[in-house]
Order: sequence, then C-alpha cells, then structure tokens
Amino acid sequence: MSSSARTLAAVTALAALLGACRSDRVVTTGSLYPVDHKTRHPIVLADGSRQLDVFVTGTGHLDPRQTADVDAFILEFRRYGRGTLILDLPLGVAPALGAAVERTAASVRRIATEGGIPPGRIVVESYGVTNPSLSAPLRLSFQRMEAKVGGACGAWPQDLGVSDPSFNGRNEPYWNLGCATQSNVATQIADPIDLVRGRPEGRIDTVRRTQDIGKVRDGKDPSISWKQDGKTSVRSEVGN
Repeated sequence: MSSSARTLAAVTALAALLGACRSDRVVTTGSLYPVDHKTRHPIVLADGSRQLDVFVTGTGHLDPRQTADVDAFILEFRRYGRGTLILDLPLGVAPALGAAVERTAASVRRIATEGGIPPGRIVVESYGVTNPSLSAPLRLSFQRMEAKVGGACGAWPQDLGVSDPSFNGRNEPYWNLGCATQSNVATQIADPIDLVRGRPEGRIDTVRRTQDIGKVRDGKDPSISWKQDGKTSVRSEVGN
C-alpha cells in the first residue's frame, strides 16, 4: 500500500471514530410510524357529551338508586358542563305511562333545581319512541370537555401473519398495540385540564403547622394520639 493510500485510510478511520463520539446522532429504523404507543395513540382534549338514562317506574317516582345517579350527574354538570342541561322526554309511550313520565320529569327537574341549576339552564325536549312495548327512559345530557385517544382503535395496517415478511422482519410493535390502554387511561381522567397543567396548592392549616413546629423546637412529640377500637394510635402531623 502506498503512503498516500495509508494516509487516506487513516483519515477515514479517524473521521469514523469522531463521528461515533457525537451525542446528537439521528438513528433511523425504517419504521413507518412511531414506536412509542403514547405517540401513536396520544390522549387529546376534545368536546364530548355525557348522558344519563332515567327509567320510568309505575308510580313515576325515583327510587334511591336513580336519585343518587341524578344527583351525581347534576354535580358533574355543575363542575364541567357547558351550555344547558337537556332533558329528553319519550314521545309515544303507552297511555298508561304518560302520567308517570310527567311525574318522573318533575322529580328530575326538582333535583336539578335543588342542586343549584337555574331553571333557565334546563331545556326540555322530546324524542320519538319506535316501540312502545320497550322501556323508554328520560335522557339527561350535556356537553363537556373530555380526554380521549386522538384516533380510533382497531386499525390493523399490517398483517401480523407470515404474509408480510417485511413488517415481521423489522420486529416492531403493531399499530394497534397500546390503544386500548390509552383509551382506558383517558376514560379514568376526571378533569381533562389536569393533563395540561397541575392544580394549585390548597390552603394549609397555619395554626396547626406553627404549633407542631414549636413542639419540635422544644423537643416535644408533635404527633396526635386517638383511640380506635380501644387501641391507641399515633399519627404524625409535622409538615401537614
């Protein structure tokens, strides 16, 4: 090998070594989509609707279970609802249930009013019943912001079998992997704004904290003792 050839080989090897030391290298895998399931199926904020079916009883009065359901629904509307609260009444029910529907609607409106909803924010509408022999509930609904997956789950752009060797050879996660998990996480989020920013700190008990710190400075135990089932338990309150 000539001297110039050896010099060129040495420069090439040195350049390769220097390139390997760079920390900002871009690694390409040939993937057609992001490998991370959180990037493939991101959780986004979108406008959605909430709905509660209130079933009509023979007397037209709400039982304890349905009363609790309506109370919880009204509370959610007050916290997160937008616009008006829609009360849809079934139209075309059996004549014997007509009065029961009206009494049930009156009970729902009463609970909403007692829950702090002004009458002007409650809109009463109706929907047609196609089969009077089936149960036709009253439907409460409102619009609110919700967390959801940006795309629809269940997409299979690649065949996971042997018919697509180019995809199987890359050993990459399939597209739909993680979509159901992301959907479950989004469903469990009570307030979607928590995904955007944290909540402010709540108020502290200044008097209690000052007393506890004073006890620590005096070498005293700041914990609280109380009895439960005849046994004495101790709970520390420092820093609370």
